[in-house]
Amino acid sequence: MAAPPSDPGEPIYCKDELVEYLAGGCKAESEWRIGTEHEKFVFHKGTYRPAPYEGSWGIRALIEGLQRFGWKPIFEGDNPIALSHENGCSITLEPGGQLELAGAPLENIHQTCNEVHSHLNQVKEIASELGVGLIGVGFNPKWKQADMPWMPKGRYEIMRDYMPKVGSLGLDMMLRTSTVQVNLDFKSEKDMIKKFRTSLALQPIATAMFADSPFLDGRPSEYISYRSHIWEDTDPARCGILPFVFTEEMSFERYVDYVLDVPMYFVYRDDNYLDARGQPFSDFLQGKLVSLPGEIPTIGDWSDHLTTVFPEVRLKKFLEMRGADGGPWRRLCALPAFWTGLLYNQVALDAAWDLVKDWTPEEHAYLRSEVPKHALRTAFRKCKVQEIAKEVLEISSAGLRRRNCLDKVGADETGFLGALYEIVESGQTAGDEKLQKFKTVWNGNIDEVFEEYAY
Repeated sequence: MAAPPSDPGEPIYCKDELVEYLAGGCKAESEWRIGTEHEKFVFHKGTYRPAPYEGSWGIRALIEGLQRFGWKPIFEGDNPIALSHENGCSITLEPGGQLELAGAPLENIHQTCNEVHSHLNQVKEIASELGVGLIGVGFNPKWKQADMPWMPKGRYEIMRDYMPKVGSLGLDMMLRTSTVQVNLDFKSEKDMIKKFRTSLALQPIATAMFADSPFLDGRPSEYISYRSHIWEDTDPARCGILPFVFTEEMSFERYVDYVLDVPMYFVYRDDNYLDARGQPFSDFLQGKLVSLPGEIPTIGDWSDHLTTVFPEVRLKKFLEMRGADGGPWRRLCALPAFWTGLLYNQVALDAAWDLVKDWTPEEHAYLRSEVPKHALRTAFRKCKVQEIAKEVLEISSAGLRRRNCLDKVGADETGFLGALYEIVESGQTAGDEKLQKFKTVWNGNIDEVFEEYAY
């Protein structure tokens, strides 16, 4: 999640300004970029315990160690809680200490892969010195909610108190989930709508391919992607598949109307997070916020509030693909490659939309509910999700070939889809693989996941 805002921006006087803010994300195709974000759990190598914030092997020590590579600390009070870099990247902390790289906006997946490799090499160097490891999975496989640390960020204190009032799994979302996502651009409102609809419909297909969170409290759960299931009972006011996106009313303004109705968490003022829980942003726009009576929001407040809605695809000045579990090194580049191939080539986008355009609201809801349980084995219409994934993967691959973005040896971006081809051809996700090992070679010992799958 985001670091404290550095610039509050101009005051907002009407809804039209919020619509203009989102529309300001429209870019010429030559300016489209790819921004990849991925989270990792940090654990003690001897005990597999999650890293606390303080201490010789804590998150603070990791943040301080990374500064040798040119990272600049961002403080909240006396605590470094994020890092920024002149290359456009940032490192932030999720509530349970998950370390997130928010990558720079890059032109192609080759650059993304270089960014991923550089970041993980740096983190592994410091982690080795501290005696900690890092692992990419969708949900912490061993430790219970009560075992997880809390990072010292003011927004998390407010969310921590609010989450149990609106859903039963919100604290698990904060503390025990990990994801990889990609942020992509659009050229116009019409282009945004088509990309939003296509990616929202196909998000369960991505969830199935990337399913990698089958364990709960050290034992198999009923889900292949428990991380995805968690969002079903986090907060119905700010999560889900947004049926209005598929209707004729969809627009920048319609999305603004949705976000205006979402209850707020906080307002950031004078280096502090003020409690604004439960009031919609529309109240703030009218100067009716209890914690700031008579004051109207700034564009920074709006930008902050946009980060507190959690649909499967999120609109800011770009579109965020949010359906995938965190995973191993190879799959960190596979996700941006998959969505770039689908959304950044018009022929591919048209083909992907043709595939999903007649799916009904009931079918969208069905896939959202069933895929976390069964992943690629989910039955849909007259086939399984595995067959749909194969078709979509071919569309993505063709889109990447048409992009024809080549590296130094003349290879295009399709090679980054290799990990996904292995999954869809075999029908076995990473979560399925771990479950099988847990029941056989691991003899029910969940600690083996840290040994075998750490970066």
